[in-house]
Amino acid sequence: MTIQGFAKMLDGREMGAEMTREEKAQAKELGFVVVFGYSDDNAEIRGAINGEVSCYDETEIHLNQDGIFKDCEGECKYSKAAKEKCKVIKGIWDKEGYSWTYETDIPHATFDIMEDGEKYCRGIVFDIKSLGE
Repeated sequence: MTIQGFAKMLDGREMGAEMTREEKAQAKELGFVVVFGYSDDNAEIRGAINGEVSCYDETEIHLNQDGIFKDCEGECKYSKAAKEKCKVIKGIWDKEGYSWTYETDIPHATFDIMEDGEKYCRGIVFDIKSLGE
């Protein structure tokens, strides 16, 4: 399966029913990462990376093949250097008729999540190999 096929499978789902347990396991097995908004302040990340990031208005999510990058406390130069090597996904609130959209230079496919039949989120699917080493 391709990232485009996986995104097509998720397209049109309702918020709260974005992915089944089996689909999360399948994404992990395929090395795919799925990112979508949940509520008004959260980005869900499922598949080869599993976690969530608190988002408000606009948030940058830093990822590498180890997962979601978290800064160390303080101004650690090693943390700053590691963060600069991460790929970035920008979560954007209230754009183009969606509550959540995502911008990134990671090659990806998109899908729509609905809320009561209305556009809620434009999620993304990408291959973890796109994050580099």
